[in-house]
Amino acid sequence: MKAADRRLFLSRELSWLEFNRRVLEEARDPGNFVLDRLNFLAITGGNLDEFFMIRVAGLRRLLRAGRDLPDSAGLTVSEQLRKLRGAVLEMISGQQRCLAEDILPELEEHGVRLRRVKDLPRGVYSQLAGFFEHRVKPVLTPLIPDGTQPFPVLSSGTMGAAARLRSGDGGFLALVAVPDVLARFIPVDDGRPGQAFVLLEDLILDRLPGLFPRCAVEETLLFRVTRDMDFSVPDDSVEDLLQSLAGQLELRRGRAAIRLEHSPGAEELREQLCRALELDGQFCYETEGFLDLQGFAALADLIPDGSLREEPWPPAGTPELPDGVPVLDAVKRAGSFISVLPYQSFSPVVRMLEEAARDPDVLAVKQTLYRVSGNSPVVRALQLAAENGKQVTVVVELKARFDERNNFVWAQALEESGARVIRGIPGLKIHAKALLIIRREEGGALKRCVHLSTGNYNDRTAAVYTDIGLFSTDPGLCLDVEKLFNAVTAYTGMGGDWERIRVSPFDLRERFYALIDRETEHAKAGKTGRIRAKMNSLSDSGIIRRLHRAAEAGVKIELLVRGICCLRPPREGDRLRVTSIVDRCLEHSRIFEFFNGGDTEFYLSSADWMSRNLDRRIEVLFPVSDPRSREILRRILDLHFSDDCKARRLLHSGAYTPCGGGPHRSQKEIRQFLRERAGEEIMKIHKEKSL
Repeated sequence: MKAADRRLFLSRELSWLEFNRRVLEEARDPGNFVLDRLNFLAITGGNLDEFFMIRVAGLRRLLRAGRDLPDSAGLTVSEQLRKLRGAVLEMISGQQRCLAEDILPELEEHGVRLRRVKDLPRGVYSQLAGFFEHRVKPVLTPLIPDGTQPFPVLSSGTMGAAARLRSGDGGFLALVAVPDVLARFIPVDDGRPGQAFVLLEDLILDRLPGLFPRCAVEETLLFRVTRDMDFSVPDDSVEDLLQSLAGQLELRRGRAAIRLEHSPGAEELREQLCRALELDGQFCYETEGFLDLQGFAALADLIPDGSLREEPWPPAGTPELPDGVPVLDAVKRAGSFISVLPYQSFSPVVRMLEEAARDPDVLAVKQTLYRVSGNSPVVRALQLAAENGKQVTVVVELKARFDERNNFVWAQALEESGARVIRGIPGLKIHAKALLIIRREEGGALKRCVHLSTGNYNDRTAAVYTDIGLFSTDPGLCLDVEKLFNAVTAYTGMGGDWERIRVSPFDLRERFYALIDRETEHAKAGKTGRIRAKMNSLSDSGIIRRLHRAAEAGVKIELLVRGICCLRPPREGDRLRVTSIVDRCLEHSRIFEFFNGGDTEFYLSSADWMSRNLDRRIEVLFPVSDPRSREILRRILDLHFSDDCKARRLLHSGAYTPCGGGPHRSQKEIRQFLRERAGEEIMKIHKEKSL
């Protein structure tokens, strides 16, 4: 590994932990409402679970395969695992302090208490014992693994109670899984005003002796297992993909353990569990406090006091979509415009699909689906369109991680409704977000309408993820999207035949290279070179090298990277600046602005600047040309890069520092800007009508 590479690159894995640390800082921030802080803390727990299931699991497999090679930052796999363990131990300690010292005491001030079973008054304890006998015990399955009864397969994320029992002269291990079909937070009346809860796992641990009559319980341990959930499948053909994926989903529950979390003490029990799970001490984490912090989001949902969370942010209207006007007609009238989620509503996308399903002049609907909600109105509208005789084509990506089974179900349901379903493409993930509707106009001419987006067609995440969708009838853009669908559905070659869009893995990387290099050439010629970009992650080495070269040539580069950033900023100077914003909404949109000698170009994309997006997925980069939408994008970037409340700047060391602790909170200001704009546009429309 060249020394120069260490100057340019940061470790991907350590960068991810820095992101989770920023989320934890929001959980510890006393300026946030306490239930919002509890939700941030739950997010850190879920993030850390996925990090072990995917990233740490992958590193361990590399090490076991003898591939202890350095990454772009110069760290070998074994060095990464060692550094990650230290960082994770520090994070666990911070999470537990946040909950025990900050959040729970503040909740108690507001009458919400989390009680230990053993600390309850005697009368409440007796009532809880009855609850356990009638509501919990029948669901439990106590196990004693021995020579005839193997160690049980516990699903990833499952908590369990372990006990060392003694009967006569023999000692043995006993296990009880904490069932996830029961509510974890059990309300109790402890005789004080407000709400009190006990944890299901604490109740099971307290009543454990009664599950093993005629045995003495010598010690107990609460534990939780995380498994390696990363897998790849041979998909040389769609049939191989379907068979392999189905098999992997069935095997996922029993995949190798990658982490054991456990309560303090009971060393012998811990060692027995480690041996049974085939884990060495490097992957065992003692936790002084509570396991499964992700599950604490359920506690926030049980607390109705609206004063303990930030007020709702209802979406503003989209001026280009007036009430009472069909969406397709409004898009045809406007030509092109953008909608900014969640500050504006996702419902126009659903409405457009529902109207298309019922419109006798709509002939065809084509859409990509990567992630959708469990009861998706988008899927229901596509089903209705197919049932009404439209030519419905849906590209469902079966390899969307953790949504594979859900997408299997949706694909089957759509086929049963009469839609043509394309279950992905061998060797690639289809991550592009595209919708094409073809309608017959008066005289028989066909009119196309597209919706392209930076995020998924998921009505639930659309309420909390920042994404941007483009509605357009632009002929060149519509024809490009039609070509994209035809290429995907027919498995034909793609690339080089687009008028407006660029598509990975064919020509998107080259387009980004060309855009960056153009700014570099402007700077070398003594002109202004400037790039502003916003994305989820930045890790592609080719992009990073070009950005460094551009900055060295004099291009001013401002990057807003919410999560992983492997670009190491220069130690000095302000030419290449990276910030991250962690706030109420998850920053998910991808916006790219290139100054282009004063003729600024704006692009939106489903792709981050990551190798997987540029080389191993079908992604779309699309331009935004209409002046109103360009001004909105410019304003959004201005506000983000002026944020001195929730923004943190990436340092050369890889650490992040707050940008000032000031009053400019970009998400709140973007919301206000879009609300004011909507009001002004609506007033203008009313004034025009009155004239």
